[in-house]
Amino acid sequence: MRPACKPSSRRFALRRVACGVVAACLAACGAGSGPNVRVTIPAGASMRVVADSLSHAHVISFARGFRVYASLRGADRGIRAGTYLFHRGSSWNYVLDALKAGKGLVHIVTIPEGFSLAQIETSLETKLGAPADSVTAAARDTALLHALDVPTPTLEGYLFPDTYVFPDGTRARGAIAAMVRRFEQVWKPEWTARLDTIHLTRNEVMTLASLVEKEARIPQERPVIAGVYMNRLRAGDLLQADPTVQYALGKHVARVLYKDLEVESPYNTYKHKGLPPGPIASPGKPSIEAALYPANVPYKYFVAFPDGHHEFRTDLAAHERAVTEARRAWDSADVARRADTLRSR
Repeated sequence: MRPACKPSSRRFALRRVACGVVAACLAACGAGSGPNVRVTIPAGASMRVVADSLSHAHVISFARGFRVYASLRGADRGIRAGTYLFHRGSSWNYVLDALKAGKGLVHIVTIPEGFSLAQIETSLETKLGAPADSVTAAARDTALLHALDVPTPTLEGYLFPDTYVFPDGTRARGAIAAMVRRFEQVWKPEWTARLDTIHLTRNEVMTLASLVEKEARIPQERPVIAGVYMNRLRAGDLLQADPTVQYALGKHVARVLYKDLEVESPYNTYKHKGLPPGPIASPGKPSIEAALYPANVPYKYFVAFPDGHHEFRTDLAAHERAVTEARRAWDSADVARRADTLRSR
């Protein structure tokens, strides 16, 4: 038989229950005032997983109490999976309502440096569920093209590579506009002043930057590659940039072949002198800076090796020898790759 509680003990227990109820009510009804944090709710997650995720992100402070409150409200089922933005310290009512209605649900879209417009369009279609034709139309928005003074029919190159957080329901036009705004934020006033010094327009700088972005694998080579292209431009030589051939082909190829060089396109720099009409991808800030401030080097040629580095040369004969070495290296890499594939089967 259990001994009866003393009056003081009973009062203490009742006080704890009352404080717990008050705390739960305050947590349920209070408003969050902290910074926004991301919380990802996996598909099919239990309320325990949901509460723990919210607690770890400091959206709520009492995971167990939150689970009990959700159960009492009948709100522990029908929660929509996805990534949400919440204020730290948000009310339990608000959090539960948001999870059931998808309010605060966001989509994370990451555009890597060097992505082409076609790749960006695919990302937006996949991540936002945007219709393909709406994405294509947004990337050809004449108002944005005019505002940026872009002479090409699309915003290729001006959708800045970054990670974007879009609210649920964001349309293609809004996403494209956000990427353009990010580009305008990154572009510095002193860069505009620099254009007169290097005798290039902004579109030409962005085009050169996109070539650097597609060629460079080692960061410190970016200004050198830009310097080689500038030397060729000043000499009136063909740029002979393989990435422009791939862009003209409309697909990525592991190695550009001689037959590929015959593709007819203004973007084929093996046939047409000067820079292409516009960028072939979205360059990041380091590549833009490399195009604006190219290295003062004597080189006019370079060739890529399988490990990502380039060999730079000043004359054609030396370059042709480097090309021969590079082909041997690529052939060896292909043989090793095929052997690894066979071993893994």
